[in-house]
Parts: sequence; structure tokens; C-alpha cells
Amino acid sequence: MTRKTTTTVAAIAAAASLSAAALPANAADTIPQDQSVRNVVLVHGAFADGSGWKGVYDNLTKRGYRVTIVQNPLTSLEDDVAATKRALERQDGPVILVGHSWGGTVITEAGVDAKVAGLVYVSALSPDAGETTAQQYQGFVPASAFVIETTKDGFGYVSPEKFKTGFAHDVSDADVAFMRDAQVPINMSAFGTKLENAAWRTKPSWAVIATEDKAFDQAMLIHMAERIKAKITKVSASHALFMTQPKVVADTIDQAAKAVSAKKQ
Repeated sequence: MTRKTTTTVAAIAAAASLSAAALPANAADTIPQDQSVRNVVLVHGAFADGSGWKGVYDNLTKRGYRVTIVQNPLTSLEDDVAATKRALERQDGPVILVGHSWGGTVITEAGVDAKVAGLVYVSALSPDAGETTAQQYQGFVPASAFVIETTKDGFGYVSPEKFKTGFAHDVSDADVAFMRDAQVPINMSAFGTKLENAAWRTKPSWAVIATEDKAFDQAMLIHMAERIKAKITKVSASHALFMTQPKVVADTIDQAAKAVSAKKQ
């Protein structure tokens, strides 16, 4: 694994620029025909669904990648890992497996699959084998702006009053209202499930960290990324960076695919 590097990327100035940011800059961004890693699987986190990856999907498919988006049921770690494994089974070659937030826990467990060549964590959790997701928060400042309300049957939603501040402050009011009202709850017991595997121990990893993320303490994000020896990119964005920074995320995925392909040659 190469030495960890850190890059800081400027934030997108306005929401109107998001569609442009989702496109490759020029034809040179198209992946070469002999690149071995050409498949990408995207795994969303809690309180969201796979549609949030649209900008990343558009960017990567225009470069020539085959992109598959997992729709996690968010009913248990086991169920989400099973959904991810179904997506991996459909790939015709090596894969870069990408997870946002809770999706990081999912790819950590599912990423031991032989088809997975590398992992990308997008402001994501990365427990070790034998650890729970909840343990990753211990010793760090609680995210006071990110408030979860739990239903009687144990499923969690982000508080409507805190959704914009805690999840997506850089998203337009209209779009954040839709995200808030369409959020997918997660079974809170999933955070207490111990992982059996930690794919980052055997697979190279990359991390994109949102510097304005209110769902996690910044120190926690950095600690997790450094522990897994990820190559880190920082970007000024909210927890919803998988939506608001599609080019930064896609560029990191592309870097991962190229790096892993180069090692295979």
C-alpha cells in the first residue's frame, strides 16, 4: 500500500454548479480500455437511499465505469451485507466498493468478497472485526446537531428539525425538505452488531472526509481513516457530500481503480 496522502478540495460554490461537477472535465478523463478495474458498487448509508448517488453515477458512467447502486433495506447489518453481496455477485470483474456513512460498516463486512479490489469510505464508518459500529463513537465529541429519534419498534429517523443542520446544510431548502420527508429509517440495533470481518485489513482503502460533517466528530472521521491507512481527501461539505460533491467522490473512486489496476499489471 502506498503512503497515505491528504488533499484538500474547495467546496462547490453554488447548487447550480452541481450538474456540471458531475461531468468529467474532458475526454482525457475517460478510463483506458486496458484498465482492469472497471466496476464500481455504491452503498448508501442510513436515512437515505441509493438515489443520492445519482451525480457520482453520472460522472463515473461517462468515464466508462459500470456502476451498480445497492438499495440497503437498513433492517440489520446482515440484511445490508446480503444486499451488497447480491450486487457484487453480478459484477463481471474486479470492483471498487464504496460506502457512505453507515455504508462504511457494510462495505467493511462485505468487502472481503474476492471481487473487491479496493474500498472507498465517504465520510464513513470503518469498524474492525469484533467491533460494533456504536463503539466507533466512544471517546469522541457527540454530534449535537445530528439528532436521531427512535420509534417504538426501534427504528431511527433524523429529527426533522435538525435534518438540514445535521445532515445536509449545503443542500437547497427544497431538496433537503424532500430528503427529510423521504428518509429511510434504520434499525438501531444494527449499530450494536459485531462485525465478523474487516475488509480494510486486506484491501487498499481511500477516504473522502467532509470537513463540515455534523454527523460525526471530525477527529473521529480522521481517526477511522488513519487507522485503516486510507489515502485521505478532504472536502468542504456536509454529511451529504455523496450528493453535493459528486466529482470529488468520483475522482477518488477513479484514483482507487487506477491505483489497483496498476498493481495488477
